[in-house]
Amino acid sequence: MQNNTFTLTSFWTRVAVKGLCLFFIGNFAFAFVDLKYGKISLYNHIFAGRMRLPYSDQPSESYNVTITNLDAMFASHILAGNPKSPTEYRVLLIGDSATWGYLLPADQTLVAFLNREKLHTPDNKQVIFYNLGYPVMSLLKDVLLLDRGLKFQPDLVLWLITLESFPKEKQLFSPLLEQNPGEVNRLIEKLDLNEIIPPPQASQTTLWQRSLFGQRKALADWLRFQLYGFLWTATHVDQAIPAEIPQKQVDLSAEIDFYGQHPPKLGPDFLSFPVVEAAYRLASPIPIILVNEPMFISDGINSHVRYNFYYPRWAYDDYRTTLVSFCQKRGLTCWDIWNLISPEEFTNTAIHMTPQGTAQTAQWIATALEHWLYTTK
Repeated sequence: MQNNTFTLTSFWTRVAVKGLCLFFIGNFAFAFVDLKYGKISLYNHIFAGRMRLPYSDQPSESYNVTITNLDAMFASHILAGNPKSPTEYRVLLIGDSATWGYLLPADQTLVAFLNREKLHTPDNKQVIFYNLGYPVMSLLKDVLLLDRGLKFQPDLVLWLITLESFPKEKQLFSPLLEQNPGEVNRLIEKLDLNEIIPPPQASQTTLWQRSLFGQRKALADWLRFQLYGFLWTATHVDQAIPAEIPQKQVDLSAEIDFYGQHPPKLGPDFLSFPVVEAAYRLASPIPIILVNEPMFISDGINSHVRYNFYYPRWAYDDYRTTLVSFCQKRGLTCWDIWNLISPEEFTNTAIHMTPQGTAQTAQWIATALEHWLYTTK
């Protein structure tokens, strides 16, 4: 009896030791193997592709997760599941949270309304728009996503911009950029922006941090994002929109400073126009149209000093003057629709709009784009 007990104990001890050894081997093998797990996706295969890149404040209510793995982000997007048809004219939209559609259902974003316009090119190709907007204002963040988006054979890029995306100190100010330092460094080097934007220092990760156990949170987020595909496909809900949306600030500060800049003009090297030029080089020969996006214009306290929470009037006016001059000198197409939408159509910030305001913006852009398509050779 004792011999049997000893044999059984010895057996389970060997099993435990072997299991522990296998765990350590698999755990640290993960650190040495560049496993592109983000490219493995249930979206566009078992589940419908998503209409916009994954971002969420409340994952359990929005059936969505904020992930910064670029492979996983694009693998889930409808772009990855839509091979380009010979009869399609493909347009990518890049920009900030207003382009992404913050506080808007997936079917009421700018891209959704643009697709309802059912535009066609002179040779009868159907114009189809895709949403590559993403929250946080940074031109470099937009260019990072554009770099990925160019792999999907666009015919045109619409880039929605605003002054808040232009300060040099904002260019690396995004979790998406912070979590992808290697890709950001390669992009900065590729576009020769080293003197304009100091490349982020990639932190030295330990072997343990690169191991399977060290990457458990990123892997868990990726897995949870895949599983939310069931609910996304069934509901097309990808954002939890509160019943009562906080209102934008109407009464404003009298502060005239803008990121350390003072009137009457912004400094000559303050705005990151070299990033815009780099984006044009990156996309060439695919055209880019700049769209200076609509914003809320307050009539409250100190509205004679500031347009809204973001902008002193002098700074925004100087930015618009510089933008027009920049585009004219380089022969670029730029649509300045900053004051197109009435103040009541803005929600919690100076750039987020109601469905009605978004639809109006889409109608204006569609009209301008149709004219551009029929007059540009």
